[in-house]
Amino acid sequence: MSSGARSFESWELGMYALVDGNNFFVSCERVFRPSLEGIPVIVLSNNDGCAIARSNEAKALGIKMGAPWFQIKHLSEDAGLVALSANFALYGDLSDRMMSLAAQLGPQQEIYSIDESFIDLAGVTCDLVERSRKVRSRILQWVGIPCGIGIGSTKTRAKLANHIAKTAERKPGIYPDKMAQVCHLESLEPDELNASLAVTEVGEVWGVGPRIGKQLVEGGVRTVLDLIKVDPGTIRRKFSVVLERTVLELRGTPCIDLDHSPGPKKEIACTRSFGHSITELHQLIEAVTEFASRAAQKVRKQESMACQILVFIHTSPFRKGPQYSRSTTVPLRRPSADTAEIVGAALAGLRSIYRPGYLYAKAGVMLLDLQPNDQRQAELDLEDDLPVDRTRLMGALDALNQRFGRGTVLMASAGLDGDKRQWSMKQERRTPGYTTRWADIPVVRA
Repeated sequence: MSSGARSFESWELGMYALVDGNNFFVSCERVFRPSLEGIPVIVLSNNDGCAIARSNEAKALGIKMGAPWFQIKHLSEDAGLVALSANFALYGDLSDRMMSLAAQLGPQQEIYSIDESFIDLAGVTCDLVERSRKVRSRILQWVGIPCGIGIGSTKTRAKLANHIAKTAERKPGIYPDKMAQVCHLESLEPDELNASLAVTEVGEVWGVGPRIGKQLVEGGVRTVLDLIKVDPGTIRRKFSVVLERTVLELRGTPCIDLDHSPGPKKEIACTRSFGHSITELHQLIEAVTEFASRAAQKVRKQESMACQILVFIHTSPFRKGPQYSRSTTVPLRRPSADTAEIVGAALAGLRSIYRPGYLYAKAGVMLLDLQPNDQRQAELDLEDDLPVDRTRLMGALDALNQRFGRGTVLMASAGLDGDKRQWSMKQERRTPGYTTRWADIPVVRA
């Protein structure tokens, strides 16, 4: 049957959609720089180290995900490659706008990542393909982000359908044209479905990592169609329950529910590589203060408190010279989300592991043993240093930094001259914060 003759109502089967922004970071950059359309573009990681996003044109040049910039920088002259520093504030803002529009597809949404969102289509009885195309057009028109939408009776099938939709648009001829941009697996003819699964590599399945994918290929399971045909019990015995669940999902048996409200994180980390190697303790103090402050803000945002603070420093294994790597964990006497207490513990740990004479390349802070902030530790009133509730003070700190920009109010040990910090990340190619900073808002003149 054709997709028009066959009706798949979400209330009958259960149905999910996955909305995924195409080459999301690059697409965000192109929203405000249309001149980048049609040319190879990559977005670089922190410190402009390696490629973390690639346009289709950059992929055609053979640039791999994670490719070090120093190895591919010659392509900027040889092939017109444009490399940009990551602008995560911009990407986060455009993601919020995209997700708010994607939510119009169905009654419930799970934001899976910055560029991916699962939509539960339960109760949506209209033509799902037509509805998806309208939402996709609205996202493109209102936000400027092109996206692919996959629809399936399970989350894994929806994820697979999304891959097919994006591949059909990028590589016409491998899949039927009608699958481009929006692919509804459950509306395909059996022959069409099997043909599509037979040309999709098994490594493209959500839940099949590189290591397992290699083992499957070595065992003769090369495509998604091959994987679906394998007995789930055999998969469980040879691999794991997790992969068995993936096979069942591919067969149409729901095993993964929509996560409407992801639980709070058990650990929160803030780690960075430095823009330049540093040797002095005061420089490390500035860096660790900032990392601990950001981690404290994150733990307050999820309404938690930390019981232990881990801090680490290490040199670069890729540079010549003496190597050093050390970490330590500092327990807090009382669980806390107070920036001053967390920074104080992190700096105490830093001082205990710092050794002079090394070129430090990276440091980080992790908040461990997180617990809800309404879970209090009771103590007898035997000392003078009873805990002081500074919840309102921390709330004011977060509000000021959110309103006027990160770093507006900070701990003094973070250093006051941010422009001269030797440890600050390299971001020599970062574009303006078009939607996140008043000074960078584009101005149109007649």
